[in-house]
Amino acid sequence: MCGICGILYIDPQRNVDEPMLRQMAQTMRHRGPDDEGLYIKGNVGLGHQRLSIIDLSPLGQQPMSNEYNNIWIVYNGEIYNYLELRQQLLARGHCLRSYTDTEVILHLYEDEGPRCVERLNGMFAFAIWDARYNLLFAARDRFGIKPFYYVLQNGFFIFASEIKALLKTGLIQPEINPKGLADYLTFQFCLEEKTLFQDIYELKPGYTLLLKPDGTLFLNKYWDIDFAIDTDHTDSYFEHQLLMLLEDAVRLQLRSDVPIGAHLSGGLDSSTIVCLASALLGAPIMTFSGGFDLPKYNEMAYARIVAQNAGSEHYEIVPSAYDFVEVMPLLIYYMDEPEAGPGIFPQYFVSKLASQYVKVVLGGQGGDEIFGGYSRYLIAYLEQCIKGGIEGTQEDSNYIVTFESILPNLIQLKGYEPLLRYFWQDGLFESEDRRYFRLITRSDARNLVNPDLLPSKQEYDPFEAFREIYNSACCKSLINRMTRFDIKTWLPALLHVEDRTSMAVSLESRVPLLDHRIVELVGSMPPIIKYKGGRSKYIFRQVARHVVPSEIYNRTDKMGFPVPLNEWYRQGPVSEFVNETLLGGQTRLRGFINTEKVEYILGNQQPFSREIWALVCLELWMEIFVDGNSPLR
Repeated sequence: MCGICGILYIDPQRNVDEPMLRQMAQTMRHRGPDDEGLYIKGNVGLGHQRLSIIDLSPLGQQPMSNEYNNIWIVYNGEIYNYLELRQQLLARGHCLRSYTDTEVILHLYEDEGPRCVERLNGMFAFAIWDARYNLLFAARDRFGIKPFYYVLQNGFFIFASEIKALLKTGLIQPEINPKGLADYLTFQFCLEEKTLFQDIYELKPGYTLLLKPDGTLFLNKYWDIDFAIDTDHTDSYFEHQLLMLLEDAVRLQLRSDVPIGAHLSGGLDSSTIVCLASALLGAPIMTFSGGFDLPKYNEMAYARIVAQNAGSEHYEIVPSAYDFVEVMPLLIYYMDEPEAGPGIFPQYFVSKLASQYVKVVLGGQGGDEIFGGYSRYLIAYLEQCIKGGIEGTQEDSNYIVTFESILPNLIQLKGYEPLLRYFWQDGLFESEDRRYFRLITRSDARNLVNPDLLPSKQEYDPFEAFREIYNSACCKSLINRMTRFDIKTWLPALLHVEDRTSMAVSLESRVPLLDHRIVELVGSMPPIIKYKGGRSKYIFRQVARHVVPSEIYNRTDKMGFPVPLNEWYRQGPVSEFVNETLLGGQTRLRGFINTEKVEYILGNQQPFSREIWALVCLELWMEIFVDGNSPLR
């Protein structure tokens, strides 16, 4: 796991400045404190910060070249099937000097060009300078586990693992992207390639990039989820295949030349990974968990059950309200742009704890999006079932969740009554895309910011952008349309958090559930098998029941990683922090936030809301990246 960056001037007579490139790389030193390297030749420069995980020798130093020194790579990530690919390359006559996965990508590109990415099983973002043709080729993994940002304008192309490295060049100044801001205030993440920064883009998951000598940029999608339903196989077949793939994904991701551990929340996803890893290792694994002092925000008791069952060496941490106030500006700095929710706070502390003992952790990220684990999926199906019952409509039995089958599983919605009230208070039986949009945008902070900063609906409408993604797939089933949208949008936002909170403490985080073979298998399953009766993660549960303790399998109190902000917000340091951030002198002078409306909300003791969270993060982001007040000073 590393930090990568580069500069390429379209004019071949314009030379890359070494101090500028070095500053870019060193801005990301937290991503790779073990080693650093630069390659500069005329108008091209590549930079690298290394976190040594595979082949710790100097042979793994980057930028790395082939034996002819005409192809160079900087790479961030892990290719889990690199040993198998290495053997194939040796059989073809390639000369490999190291045991790194970096060199495998390099030589695979020599043989197969841009299609090399189709052979890779892993998480990755890399750039290859092909001096033979003066081309820059870059790629990002299928789900966006590893980041890649770029700018192309005014005769230059710059890229990096983090936006702050791009800004360090001085070639681009931090400006708010109005469309990105509209997205963030609606979803708490940006759609497609947009970021909160004007003219800074991210390479989308599953895409490659090719920059030609004349500055022409080509983007190509090399992978997508195929929801072509396999109706030829039974439940037992899919269960068997899923278990085999889960075991193989964990086996591959246990490859490491440094100590390895695992995040363990006590939920089904991370518990399954820990139990499989422990069985495959045949030895105790270190596990790391976090929670809060309030019982409704603490599932560490379940994590202890799994740790005891797996025989793991278990560690825990309990962050406080004071920790939240102290660390939030630093987290926004590491994030580059805020995404997702308050889970970033405890996630950072668990990563920090783990980094004291290991350099690599496995986690359960992705399970909810792949297998249908969110309660909003069941709420959407409940409305569809009521509508179908009234209208007497009938769908293909492979795609339908019937009202009769859904009834026993409605117990999953206990505690979600406020969301149900919100969902039905303003409309019923609208178009399917409009209904799901309402479920994923339970707040809208746009009326709390200066409207001059936002595009008009004629210029850009987040709903229309949402609808284009949601309706773009040929999916017959509702569950596939919902999960596909979340895999394309919400999951990369969560992975953004996963990457930044781990890399901030120089920790590599691996996510076995996002092995693309698993996602492809689940995509092919008939919905009636994988989401039977609206039961969350039905097919995954069928497999996990043979792996995890019964206490975990039988849990009904799904938590996620909730933060007691509502309780902390009523008084004490968090209340003071929120008021100072949103109503302070600098905030009022900037005019970004409508302080009158915010003051009314804060003064009426309303519960801590998504709107308040979004505004706090945005104001901190403005202070750090627009005003230039880095919390590292």
